[in-house]
Amino acid sequence: MADRTVLISGGGIAGPALAFWLAAAGFRPTLIEPAPQLRTGGYVIDFWGLGYDIASWMGLEADINREGYHVREMRIVGENGKRVAGFGTDVFSELTNGRYVTLARSDLSRLLFEKITDTTEVIFRDEIVGLEQNSDGVRAQLKRGGERDYFLVVGADGLHSGVRRLAFGPQHQFERKLGYAVAAFEVEGYRPRDEDMYLMYGLPGRMLGRFTLHGNRTLFLFVFTVGESPLPRALDLQKEMLRNEYADGGWECPRILEELGHTDELYFDSVSQIAMSRWSKGRVVLTGDAAFCVSLLAGQGSVLAMISAYVRQGSS
Repeated sequence: MADRTVLISGGGIAGPALAFWLAAAGFRPTLIEPAPQLRTGGYVIDFWGLGYDIASWMGLEADINREGYHVREMRIVGENGKRVAGFGTDVFSELTNGRYVTLARSDLSRLLFEKITDTTEVIFRDEIVGLEQNSDGVRAQLKRGGERDYFLVVGADGLHSGVRRLAFGPQHQFERKLGYAVAAFEVEGYRPRDEDMYLMYGLPGRMLGRFTLHGNRTLFLFVFTVGESPLPRALDLQKEMLRNEYADGGWECPRILEELGHTDELYFDSVSQIAMSRWSKGRVVLTGDAAFCVSLLAGQGSVLAMISAYVRQGSS
């Protein structure tokens, strides 16, 4: 077996970032992703600090500033849409010397992916369904692609990591649910458009955010409390849950729920943390949210994914 082959599961942030640095270090990475193509939609992230520095070292600083947003204000609105609280964001730019940008998570993923297309084998529409370690490496059983041997296998496949489940055990052993769910979707042509401003409307146990995107698009983000029951997986049931949760909401809730009925792409998940005592087992390693998801509410998942990918390649 070639001793520098690495199979990375997950095409989000940590996966392609790790593939970039492994290829630069002389490894031969393969990236596998169950989706038929890169995922779109989702939510926006605040990107700064060491994660920003690592993106800059990868030659992405100009790209993330072109694709991203320089938000001027976080504004909380009331029932009638008027400002009731908020703050400007100049302090963040001052503290980071201007190295601070708000970015769609899917845009960051795409920019990272574009950096690895010439150095990394990429397999879409497939996933790892079995792992067998031996003295030489790991034999990975792919759902569609048969068996393949690698020196190392990395799970960079997020909160619901399949690699973590195969190598370490079921998710419930490591997941700490925080009592919230999150949903997000985008629409075109929504009005009004409040450029460079993040608007939030709150109800007891519920929040709804609106953010103006490039290309005449608008992002809506829901965060709301949930009980112990499993979240619905079917799209129609997820929409029904959101309608029930926000039916009594003011501000733009009725219009946003009407827009919800027209979308076929809805990000919907629990807000959870992952806590593990170890992130490696033989030649199987975890990184990013698969290893230590801090939850969407922390706002640092993508930055930590960039950092962990950079650190992980140095220990390979």
